[in-house]
Amino acid sequence: MNDLFKTTLRINRATPDGLRAWAYLKNRDKSKYRSYSEAIIAAVNGFFDREQQLCNDPYLETREKEDAFLRRVLDTIKVGMQNSGAGSLGALVALLQNTQSATSPDAAPMTDEEFDTAMDFINSL
Repeated sequence: MNDLFKTTLRINRATPDGLRAWAYLKNRDKSKYRSYSEAIIAAVNGFFDREQQLCNDPYLETREKEDAFLRRVLDTIKVGMQNSGAGSLGALVALLQNTQSATSPDAAPMTDEEFDTAMDFINSL
């Protein structure tokens, strides 16, 4: 029994999608994909695996985008904290306190325990 399936692949390089597909195949990492067949098999499997995941969980893509956005926000905050040193920590806490009082004027000021919890969170970044 022969386990090989053979077909012809036509790529129209006159279309933007065809040209892009050809560029991917032509410039593939040859140490990872030794042949066009290996690259195409990985692409087909990746595409249909992803499609099946989205079919089973329609909110997957949205959560992934939200997670990526939150990671970028946290990374930006970390870099900002590292670049500005510890002196800006007080300014950040003051900003958080101002934001809290601006959004809820009836709220009581932060207790020492709440302040310590906020500082622990900020230091964990």
